Amino acid sequence: MQGLLNRKEFNILECLLENEKITQREAAQKTGMSIGSVNKVMSALTEKGLVCDGKITQDGINALEPYKVKRAIFIAAGFGSRLVPITLNTPKPLVRVNGKRIIDGLIDAVLAAGIEEIIIVRGYLAEQFDQLLYKYPMIKFIENPLFNEANNISSAMCARYMFSNAYVFEADLLISNPSIVKKYQYTSNFLGIPTERTDDWCFVTKNGVILEQKIGGVNCHQMIGISYWNETDGLKLADHIKTAYEMPGGKEFYWDQIPLKVFANEYTIEVRECKYEDIVEIDTFRELKLIDKSYDI
Repeated sequence: MQGLLNRKEFNILECLLENEKITQREAAQKTGMSIGSVNKVMSALTEKGLVCDGKITQDGINALEPYKVKRAIFIAAGFGSRLVPITLNTPKPLVRVNGKRIIDGLIDAVLAAGIEEIIIVRGYLAEQFDQLLYKYPMIKFIENPLFNEANNISSAMCARYMFSNAYVFEADLLISNPSIVKKYQYTSNFLGIPTERTDDWCFVTKNGVILEQKIGGVNCHQMIGISYWNETDGLKLADHIKTAYEMPGGKEFYWDQIPLKVFANEYTIEVRECKYEDIVEIDTFRELKLIDKSYDI
């Protein structure tokens, strides 16, 4: 059940929880609100008993609880053909970059946000993911036997009933700023990097809402494979993914095209901004060698 905070109240409470001592000017900078709006919202939250003396109260923390992320799902079944030859013997999420497995950074960020239900959808060289259990015994695996016959929509099919109140991660993202994985989320969103031009997958947005997903664009948001789905949208996705999968040619879809393209008129999905230095997808072996010189031999 969704909470009763409006968006500005949520933003201020989350900001106060993350920053114990903060001025209203600093809160305005962090939330993108005007100082006047911050002052007005702080007054309203104080009247409700959610803030006292400029600090979040226990009632304030309780008010955030309906927005707490329940689980993280990692889509990790694919071959990773563009990272050959490394992926001939190792699934891409388990490739080490400067000594650390790619997926470890993501899992560590999830755990740091207090999210302990972690699900990995695996396929290619599935048994190799068992090594993660030594460090992360809480992980649960879902097997995708069709990873070689369909696009990643087949992984979403396997985990679709878990999408509510959940993050969905592409498991091959190299994260540098773990704080982009938040403990609380207000509504469904995709991570995106504001950019003047990109040849990659991107979003056309208006007022923070995704209008279109496409390849290549100007003055858009480059798409990053981390999304959050609230309870309502997660339940819809479970049905829509199955419907799309069973369409003629449905196995060729990427799972994110289902809410962003196939059934786009049934979702309002926001873009949540981050920066290039926060996270990167290593697309090719050449890019891997640039980041980790040990591969450049």
